[in-house]
Amino acid sequence: MPFIEVIDYANAEGKLLKIYDELIGSRGKLAEVHKIQSLNPPTIMAHMDLYMKIMFGKSPLRRYQREMIAVITSANNNCSYCIKHHAEALLHFWKEEDKVNQLAKDFRKLKLEPKDKLLCILAERLTVNPAYSGKESLLAALREEGFGDRAILDATLIIAYFNFVNRIVLNLGVDLEEDGGKGYQYE
Repeated sequence: MPFIEVIDYANAEGKLLKIYDELIGSRGKLAEVHKIQSLNPPTIMAHMDLYMKIMFGKSPLRRYQREMIAVITSANNNCSYCIKHHAEALLHFWKEEDKVNQLAKDFRKLKLEPKDKLLCILAERLTVNPAYSGKESLLAALREEGFGDRAILDATLIIAYFNFVNRIVLNLGVDLEEDGGKGYQYE
């Protein structure tokens, strides 16, 4: 149960109702993480705009890599809401539930491509300790795997975004949707 007042769809009016309808139209349904911001509707659209640009916009990172980063970041923050949502999205790409579940538990036990493992390490380190040591060597390793500066920027933006959202979810008590977070549009 949320720790603050939330305006549900049935009680939404004006600009908030329009925003809710736009979200349902573009994403297939309304997420609790959006409703938690219902007392400040303009932030919902700013939040969604950033999300759509970093997760679905043009990037050297593939969609599965972005979802993988989201899962690792959320797992390191113990944010079960975001883990569930983005593990579900990652499952859409990987098609292996055991692999997705293991990623959230301990990615080091998976046989990942070296480039994907480095993205997971980056997500973990930047989440657990933003001033982590060894930054230069990790960024150099990412470059050796073919990631340019734009890919490194995009990975960093995704990690920062999920740290932001994880804190909203955890601090304000966002509950998982009744359907378990399934059924969103992933591509």
